[in-house]
Amino acid sequence: MTTETSLRLAGELGDTLKQKGWTMTCAESCTGGGIGYAITSVSGSSSWFERGFITYSNQAKQDLLGVQTDTLVVHGAVSAQTVEEMAQGALNAAKADMAIAVSGIAGPDGGSPEKPVGTVWFGLALKGETKSVLQRFEGDRQQIRQQAVEFALRFGAEAIR
Repeated sequence: MTTETSLRLAGELGDTLKQKGWTMTCAESCTGGGIGYAITSVSGSSSWFERGFITYSNQAKQDLLGVQTDTLVVHGAVSAQTVEEMAQGALNAAKADMAIAVSGIAGPDGGSPEKPVGTVWFGLALKGETKSVLQRFEGDRQQIRQQAVEFALRFGAEAIR
């Protein structure tokens, strides 16, 4: 799932983190480790990438990242609230300076009129700040997942510049 674009974006994110002397972590659901894979494909990433969490199930989100049951019941796994809790949980667990989280519907199943296939939420946590953004991607499962990896890397780099 690593492309030239994702390698370039991971390298740019790493360069910015190195300049700041920061480390990062990620919490992934629909991307299934794609963000961590892109990052660890960059030589020297061990100096700025602490660890990654693949929390595909709701139970994993709760157990590993501290996502609240009420958040999942009320808002669902694919929501601003969930990715913000995922990002904050990863940040705390890794003791990193920045965390990126992603949860979405890559398809081909799982979509609904309210949350169609291609709906992906991204969360970002820095010490003292958490935010989220919604994106809607088109394509098949792999295309949606790749677009989500690339967006997450770009989102992280832009947030800390």
